[in-house]
Amino acid sequence: MSDGGAPETYVRERSTEGRKDLRYPPLPEPLTVGVYDNHCHLEIADGEEGLPLAEQLDRASAAGILGVVQASGDIESSRWAVAAAESDPRVLAAVAIHPNDAPTYAAAGRLDEAIAVIDELAAHPRTRAIGETGLDYFRTPDAAETGSLGRAAQHASFEAHIALAKQHGIAMQIHDRDAHDDVLATLARVGAPEHTVFHCFSGDEAMARTCADAGYYLSFAGNVTFKNAQNLRDALAVTPRDRILIETDAPFLTPVPLRGRPNAPYLIPITLRFMADELGMTADELGAQIAANTLEVYGSFV
Repeated sequence: MSDGGAPETYVRERSTEGRKDLRYPPLPEPLTVGVYDNHCHLEIADGEEGLPLAEQLDRASAAGILGVVQASGDIESSRWAVAAAESDPRVLAAVAIHPNDAPTYAAAGRLDEAIAVIDELAAHPRTRAIGETGLDYFRTPDAAETGSLGRAAQHASFEAHIALAKQHGIAMQIHDRDAHDDVLATLARVGAPEHTVFHCFSGDEAMARTCADAGYYLSFAGNVTFKNAQNLRDALAVTPRDRILIETDAPFLTPVPLRGRPNAPYLIPITLRFMADELGMTADELGAQIAANTLEVYGSFV
C-alpha cells in the first residue's frame, strides 16, 4: 500500500506535442458552495511544470473544491491513487485497469493478476470506487479485424470489475467511448453496482434518459462547454438533478475558454457555472445538489 506519505513522483507525463500554451490557467472566481471533482488523474504531470499533489489540492480548496476522486487505469496508477487518498483527506481513490490497458495485460498473460491487485486495493477504506473501467471501441478495434485479444479482453475485464464493485460494496466509474450499446447491454445482463457512474458522459439525450431510468449517475466534464458538444448539453438537460456529477478528467478536457491548456480540479467552477446556466439554476443551487450527489455515491471524505 503506502507508508502514509504523499506520493511525490508521477506515474507518467502528458504529451505536449502540438500544444501551444502549457501554462496552468489562473484561479477562477471561487465557488461559494463547494463541490467535489468526481474524476481526475493527478498522477499525470502536465504543463510547463507538473503540479505536486499538495499544490493541486491547495489550489482546488482555494477555488471551493471540497475534494477529489483520484481515478486510475493500471496497477501503478491504482497504487498511486490509494497512496494519495491515504495522505490527504481531500482525496478518495478509484482503482481499476482501464479498458485500453486490458488487452495489453491479457496479451502478457497478466490480466487475472492485475485484477487480483485491483481486488486487494479495493478493500482499502479510502478506496470508494472501481474505476475507470468499461469499453473503448475507439482505440481498440474489433478482434476479428486485428486478430488480437482486443475487445474480448475489454469485455472480460469490464465484467470482472463490475463484480469487484459489487463484492466490495463501492461505486463504479465507467469509461465508455464509442461503445454505448454494449456498455448498457453488459450492465443490464450482469447487473450494475448500486452506484454506477458514467464518467465523462459522452452519449446523447436518448442515452441519458436510458441511464436515468436505470438509476445511473452521469458525470459531466469540461467538454460540455465545447461548441460541438450539443449532444452533451441535451443530455444534461434531461438528467435528473439527483443524478448529476461533475468532473475535470484533469489534466484533460479543459473547459472553454481555456481549451488546450492544462486542466486541474481548481477549474471546476468554470464548468459548474456553465452547467448551471444551461439548467437555469444558480451555481449555488447546482453546487449544493452535486455535492450531495457525490457524497451519496462515495460516502464521506473524512
